[in-house]
Amino acid sequence: MPELNTVVVGDALEVLRTLPDDLFDVTVTSPPYNKGERDRGWLVDRVVYDAATDRKDEETYQEEQVAVLNEIYRVTRPGGSLFYNHKIRWFRGRLIHPYEWVSHSRWILRQEIIWYRKIAANLRGWRFWQVDERIYWLCKPRFPGDTIGAELNSRHALLTSVWEIRPERDPRHPNPFPIELPVRCIYSVLDDRKGVVLDPYAGIGTTLVAAKLLGCDFFGIDISETYVAIARERIENAERERARVLEELELHKVQKTFQERKATGEWVGRFRPSRIYARQGVLLPGPEEK
Repeated sequence: MPELNTVVVGDALEVLRTLPDDLFDVTVTSPPYNKGERDRGWLVDRVVYDAATDRKDEETYQEEQVAVLNEIYRVTRPGGSLFYNHKIRWFRGRLIHPYEWVSHSRWILRQEIIWYRKIAANLRGWRFWQVDERIYWLCKPRFPGDTIGAELNSRHALLTSVWEIRPERDPRHPNPFPIELPVRCIYSVLDDRKGVVLDPYAGIGTTLVAAKLLGCDFFGIDISETYVAIARERIENAERERARVLEELELHKVQKTFQERKATGEWVGRFRPSRIYARQGVLLPGPEEK
C-alpha cells in the first residue's frame, strides 16, 4: 500500500505497476502530447518538459499510453473514473486523434468532452485555429456488463459537454492544468464523497491540490524532481488556491432538479416553449432561456 497524500518521483508506467489493484476512485491526468518539441507558435515557444521527452516514435508513444491507461484501469476501483486530457495533432498533414489509442484500452468511454480553451497556441494558415482539446471521461464497470455507470447528481449534470476554461499560464511548467478543470472532474463524479485521487503525470501538482481542497486523499507521480518539488510546495500551501476552487463549485448548483420541475408541471427543457417556433414544419429553438 503506497503512502497517500504525496507525490513521488518516477516514471508513470513503472510506478503504476507497483501499486495494488482497486485503490483509486478517480484519476485526472494529461500526458506529454508527443508534439516533437518542435512546434514553435506565435504565442508560445517550443513545449519542452523538464526530464520527460516529447519526441517519441508515434507508434511507441501510443503503445506506452495504452499500457498506462490499462494500469490506471487496474488500480481503479470498480465504478471509478479516469479523465484523460489530450489533443488532436497533425503530422505531415495526417490527423492523429487521441481516440486512436484510447479505444484500444480496457476502459469504457462514457463521454468525450471538448475543452474550449479560447486561445490557440500554435497558429498556422492550413486550418482554422484549433482552440480546443479533448477530455475523455472513461469508466471502469461496477459489475460485469455495466456499460452505463452511475447517474450524475443534477447539480453536476447541468454542465454541458463543452468546458469553457481558460488555460493556465505558469512559467514553472509548459502546460499546467487550470485548477478549475480537475476540481470539476473530481467533484462531479465523487459529489460529496471523499475518495482517493490519482495523477500519474502530476506535473506541478494541480490535480493533487484540487483533491486536497476537496477533502480527498491523493497520490501523484512525475518523472521530474523539479516539478515534484514545486508540487509539494503547492500542496503544503493549498489554501492559497481555495478561492478559485470555490468559484468552480458555485457552478454546480441547481434551484430545482429535473424531477422536481416535472412534478410541478414546470418547463423541463433547455428552451422556453414560447420561444420555440415552426418554420416549414420544423421546430427550431429560439434564444436560450436566461
